[in-house]
Amino acid sequence: MRHSDAILSRLMGLHPKVIDLSLDRMHRILAALGNPERNIPPVIHIAGTNGKGSTQAMIRAGLEAAGKRVHAYTSPHLARFHERIRLAGSLIAEDDLAAILEECEAANGGVPITFFEITTAAAFLAFSRVPADYTLLEVGLGGRLDATNVIDAPRLTVITPVSIDHTQYLGETLPEIAGEKAGIIKRGVPCIVAPQAPEAREVIEARAEALAAPLHIARQDWDSYVEHGRLVYFDQKGLLDLPLPNLPGPHQIVNAGTAIAALRELGFDTAEAAVTRAQWPARMQRLTHGPLVDAAQDCELWLDGGHNPAGGEAVAATLAAMPGRPTHLVCGMLNTKDVIGYMRPLKSQVRSLIAVPIPEAEATLTAEETETAAMNAGIPATTAPDTLDAVSRIAREEPGARILICGSLYLAGVILRDNG
Repeated sequence: MRHSDAILSRLMGLHPKVIDLSLDRMHRILAALGNPERNIPPVIHIAGTNGKGSTQAMIRAGLEAAGKRVHAYTSPHLARFHERIRLAGSLIAEDDLAAILEECEAANGGVPITFFEITTAAAFLAFSRVPADYTLLEVGLGGRLDATNVIDAPRLTVITPVSIDHTQYLGETLPEIAGEKAGIIKRGVPCIVAPQAPEAREVIEARAEALAAPLHIARQDWDSYVEHGRLVYFDQKGLLDLPLPNLPGPHQIVNAGTAIAALRELGFDTAEAAVTRAQWPARMQRLTHGPLVDAAQDCELWLDGGHNPAGGEAVAATLAAMPGRPTHLVCGMLNTKDVIGYMRPLKSQVRSLIAVPIPEAEATLTAEETETAAMNAGIPATTAPDTLDAVSRIAREEPGARILICGSLYLAGVILRDNG
């Protein structure tokens, strides 16, 4: 076990709840650490339901193409915690991570604080000690009371598409959820707004107006779409004719437009690099090696971590745009998600689903529960004890098929770790 793993395990036990939205504990620990969040490079703060990670990855690719050093904070991690903290372009080193975690643990003094809060404080501490030009900060949950929302004056805020998710924390309706996301908007700070449902957009606009924050709104101030196999982006500065994003799926056209709008607001003309150099695992990622690929034989094997209804729609649209091939899902999901809502859009694109449990996830649905949800969504389904068994079965029964492992970022993380 790495030293940092032992510390992270201890930090998990500091609060009885995994999620407890409040900023009080963050302000307390940051003060104990000397307020490192006040000494980090200019912040680009990103909230939204879907597309935060991909949008952040494209903004980072664009900034780095301009020669800028970029810190980045994201969650959750897939294979190991270090993925959450990127210092000036590189994942945080093990020794550095262990040192800042111990420092935060000591500063906290054993009082209740959530795992996300204390590890976010650790990220701020790391960012404050390494020179860089920008800090990309991805919201963990919501926005208004998220642990990242302690930056008084970011350089830019970004709100990706808002949809229904995490209703137990953020509210039951789209306007309520949009209100939480809009909580990252700060007085006088420009905000890039991705395409939104009208009721979400109204809430975001009202919040921005109250804070005199300039908005750059999709479909109004900028737009992105596909024409003749190219990505077209335009705003008041002009029109760009670009290659399609290297991250697959129609939804990445929106994310690319959002990232380009952000880069242009920052004064950078690196749109092509942004859309062609971004790296973001487990978003319709083709797996090309490892035991699962061996088990798949001549089947295509893909991995995606989308897990809410909007994620299901994005996956379905991506499959619809791919060359025709019989497609089967291997799916594991958490009991905190709208499982049928995720699966329903996929019904028209897949032949079957094999349900599996998610290893090491306390909130996993059993394979039988996921199977039942799939049947209720109209997808023929069975179960398997694990992903390897499911992939092997599909490869035997329908050689040359497309297999998509999907349903949860936690499952995707296990796959990326165990499949090498």
